[in-house]
Amino acid sequence: MTLFDQLALLSTESVNPRTTDIDVLSAREIVELLNAEDAGVHLAVHAELDHIARAAQAAATAFRAGGRLFYVGAGTSGRLGVVDASECPPTYGVPPTMVQAIMAGGPDAVFQSVEGAEDSREAGSKAIRERGVQVTDVVCGIAASGRTPFVLAALEEAHRLGCVTVLVSTNDRATVRGFAPDVDVLICPLVGPEAITGSTRMKSGTAQKMVLNMITTTAMVLIGKTYGNVMVDLQLTNEKLRERAKRIVMTIGNMTYDDATLLLDAAGGHVKTALVMALTGRNREESEEELKRSQGHIRRVTSD
Repeated sequence: MTLFDQLALLSTESVNPRTTDIDVLSAREIVELLNAEDAGVHLAVHAELDHIARAAQAAATAFRAGGRLFYVGAGTSGRLGVVDASECPPTYGVPPTMVQAIMAGGPDAVFQSVEGAEDSREAGSKAIRERGVQVTDVVCGIAASGRTPFVLAALEEAHRLGCVTVLVSTNDRATVRGFAPDVDVLICPLVGPEAITGSTRMKSGTAQKMVLNMITTTAMVLIGKTYGNVMVDLQLTNEKLRERAKRIVMTIGNMTYDDATLLLDAAGGHVKTALVMALTGRNREESEEELKRSQGHIRRVTSD
């Protein structure tokens, strides 16, 4: 099948009949039209929740085993992977190696398009080898079309290594399966044709961002990075995060600002340790040991 024939199958490349007169509308009418198109994105994502949950569970399993999650993409899709990966360390206190992004064209392509980078299958498979991907890792491709050569080659190499593989696309599952027959988990929210034909930074990008948020957030919750709905494993790398940590300890530990500050200092700046100390009365060493025994889940410690 030629590239022309492949593109003809994709809803993301189709002309949207609802926006054909967008070029004669006022600014207010255009933004209303764009907003109307966006309104259906969450429903498209909702239809894929079972598959998103499978991907999140696979990521959590990998993390527990010391494995990693790799995002692989090109263009907007790749940049969304970069955004999600870069936010995990400050949000959940994980090392930057736990969730990594592989961008077609390398780091420079994050800020400026590198023409032709997405077409190199050799570069895709090479990128997986260069990152030292192992069987304990999960590799998640992100490609609105579902057919990006760089991404598919990376997924094929990851499959050969025995990794769990995921592909996030915004085209029909049967069509995407034809491009990626060996991928373990396909996530395919059908957002339909873009308001501007082929501009997949729009509805497709929104859907992909939602999916990636769900995968990493769910995985982090499953491995104990939150207490209730509060992120309690944040890294105190700036003043805002230090103050947020004090507020967390104050609220959950039911104590004053000054007491929370002292407790955080006694816990070596580790919020989860400080919370276990506050909730159980244990000292730092005992709290650290209990957290280790519970695999980082505060509730497991406090419910004993």
